[in-house]
Amino acid sequence: MYFSNGYSWLLFLLLLFLPDISMIGYAVNSRTGAYVYNAAHTYILPLLLLFSGYLLSLEWPVLISLIWIIHIGLDRMLGYGLKYPSGFKDTHIQKL
Repeated sequence: MYFSNGYSWLLFLLLLFLPDISMIGYAVNSRTGAYVYNAAHTYILPLLLLFSGYLLSLEWPVLISLIWIIHIGLDRMLGYGLKYPSGFKDTHIQKL
């Protein structure tokens, strides 16, 4: 859907790993890190952004949300799940 709309490959590559900045929460502690990471790695926020972009006929929210959704799907495909407060390697999919 992203590329069928003619969006930029370069922008895609630049923004693909942007949600991983949420790991900065682990600098505080594991509980905060898990909360911040999980907030950036659930489908709720990007879907809200996607729907608002479509409703308001704005291109940038659609573009960003599609990249964000792709990032989350890629993480799940590679086995990186939502984090438990016990540590970064404890996920809802597997223990890394």
